[in-house]
Amino acid sequence: MPRLSISRQAGQLLVARRKALGLSQSQVAVGLGISQNRLSEIEAHPERLTLDRLISLAGLLGLELVLQEKTPASDTGEW
Repeated sequence: MPRLSISRQAGQLLVARRKALGLSQSQVAVGLGISQNRLSEIEAHPERLTLDRLISLAGLLGLELVLQEKTPASDTGEW
């Protein structure tokens, strides 16, 4: 499962998932009750997503958000 560390990754993940499901921006926008232009803006600038909108969009795409403790980086020796 992908891990996100920056907002751009969220946008890329959401676009990839939408396309994998064969959904157009217009179809997803209708499900969210927003315009296709607004969804395009959200995908291009995911840092502008509200938490409510992110949860709604993830749910519409069959995804769920999970917050969990970070696992410590494994020690791979000297750097």
